[in-house]
Amino acid sequence: QVQLVESGGGLVQPGGSLRLSCAASGFTFSSTYMSWVRQAPGKGPEWVSGINTGGGGTRYADSVKGRFTISRDNAKNTLYLQMNSLKPEDTALYYCARGDRSLAMLRRDYWGQGTQVTVSS
Repeated sequence: QVQLVESGGGLVQPGGSLRLSCAASGFTFSSTYMSWVRQAPGKGPEWVSGINTGGGGTRYADSVKGRFTISRDNAKNTLYLQMNSLKPEDTALYYCARGDRSLAMLRRDYWGQGTQVTVSS
């Protein structure tokens, strides 16, 4: 009954912004390290960002550092990814995932269903 439901994706122009949300249920969200992972068609998955249980510890892939911000609201069981200064290479299916970088990359079953982000003129 674990569920991770991503939303907020869409089509944006280069330089634009999007805010992704992930609604979590079926597990103790507040005690779970969370990550965002993305995958472009024909490419392997790429870990994007992670956040600790309290929200005060965050990590980012070099490719998104300075542009993306991960956050969480434990009272709402929701994970967020604020994406600014978007580039065409950010185009991908974005997944919410339980666990840190190592665990999320190892366990595809820990991901949600994904939300599509397309950055194009």
